[in-house]
Amino acid sequence: MSSEAKQQSAKPLLEVRNLQKYYPVRSALGKAKGQIKAVQDLSFDIYEGETYGLVGESGCGKSTAGRTLLKLVEPTGGEAQFNGESIFESKASRLRTIRKDLQMIFQDPHTSLNPRKKIGASIQETLTIHNVGAKSERKLLVIELLKKLGFNEEDYNRYPHEFSGGQRQRIGIARSLILNPKLIICDEPVSALDVSIQAQILNLLRSLQREMKLSYLFISHDLSVVRHIADRVGVMYLGRLVEEGLTDEIFSNPRHPYTKLLLSSVPAIHEHEKREKIEVKGEIPSPLNPPSGCAFHKRCPFAFDRCMKETPEDTVIDSKHKVKCHLYS
Repeated sequence: MSSEAKQQSAKPLLEVRNLQKYYPVRSALGKAKGQIKAVQDLSFDIYEGETYGLVGESGCGKSTAGRTLLKLVEPTGGEAQFNGESIFESKASRLRTIRKDLQMIFQDPHTSLNPRKKIGASIQETLTIHNVGAKSERKLLVIELLKKLGFNEEDYNRYPHEFSGGQRQRIGIARSLILNPKLIICDEPVSALDVSIQAQILNLLRSLQREMKLSYLFISHDLSVVRHIADRVGVMYLGRLVEEGLTDEIFSNPRHPYTKLLLSSVPAIHEHEKREKIEVKGEIPSPLNPPSGCAFHKRCPFAFDRCMKETPEDTVIDSKHKVKCHLYS
């Protein structure tokens, strides 16, 4: 089913509205100096069976957004509903139940696994915490899943350091899958891997999605990876979503100057894929002191007076494509 058909046929599985995450900054004497606005007014939806790609430069707030949605860090403001139920307002006992259906694959497979625990015990611990299955059944469930991901029964009793980086990431995927979730937040899941291994992991994620009817929030700075796996894409800059649309539309007809900049920086294999290089000025502003108006205006070659004064609102290009840019409003 296409992304467009999914949106027309169902209510969103995950609804995020005006998500904010600010970090206080203090002096050496403990005096408040300001706030780092890591995520500002972020809103998007994810539908059942869909992959939503969240992209942007390092430091734009995309990983913070993913962790905040799982409430691994406390949100500053906004609302997130999973399957119609508020994540942020749920009590601890209810949040644990929600997390059975809302899991995460972490970026670094080297540090996300406990080096002192055998991989079978690490995965089985998830079942124990959520009291899933009888104690005698849990080992069998873990071994069955490991076999599905290309391991054998003997691997259950091996330690993380005995595996390659790609294998460790498969173990991380196994840990996120063991509870049969509905949505998985993938935080840069292939960025620490070689290119050939990246392709294997991406193909595995797509295969698992079809087989288990999974939805993904796929966080990445690599546009070529997102193009391969995502149905829709949201582009983040300095904590805000600046453009959103179907993947093919974003890549073939980007509107925001920042999106054009990101795409022009991707190496082209074929002549027809080459894009005009976008010349930008200056460095990325600090989230501690973001510029007024459009956050991108100091680097944008198309900025005019209004960009410096007014924060742009969503401009709908068509029903599936919107952009925050005064050039279109």
